Amino acid sequence: MVELASWLASLSIGQALRRLNWLVPWLQIIHILANGIILSAVVMIDMRIWGISRSQASIAGTRRFQSWIWAGLVLLTVTGILLILYAPRRLLTDVTFQVKMVLMGLAIAATLALQLALRPGREATDAASATDAPSAAAASPGRHAFANVLATLTLVLWIGVTLAGRGRWITLLMMR
Repeated sequence: MVELASWLASLSIGQALRRLNWLVPWLQIIHILANGIILSAVVMIDMRIWGISRSQASIAGTRRFQSWIWAGLVLLTVTGILLILYAPRRLLTDVTFQVKMVLMGLAIAATLALQLALRPGREATDAASATDAPSAAAASPGRHAFANVLATLTLVLWIGVTLAGRGRWITLLMMR
């Protein structure tokens, strides 16, 4: 990992980022906001799956939030790569960062699995998936139970990603 960090530190884009110190706080702000976008969309989807949300309580209504997850993930990835290039040795050798990356991979996989599970026509008809969450659960209780488990897992993993990132920032602040 140290060799990779050294190679990344030698790249011209990393050197340019280190010269433009004012850019890094903006990248961090965008990175945090992208994480917030993802968490918000996951919570909105989960609330509909769990039947908590009153507006558009259908599982089919969750599709409108899925694009927010992927847009947030693009922002998170781009800003994350740039932040790694700014301080590769400090980040890549940090165990908290490595835990965050593992959690992020699992969170992306769980999010994708949840979206696949919510596709219309999997086990229920389009009419059943277009109804309220409790009605869809009655039409296909196994599908709804699986979606509940995936929704919970997805939320827990994305919260883990967020907390792993915050723990690293707190550590960095304490080291200064």
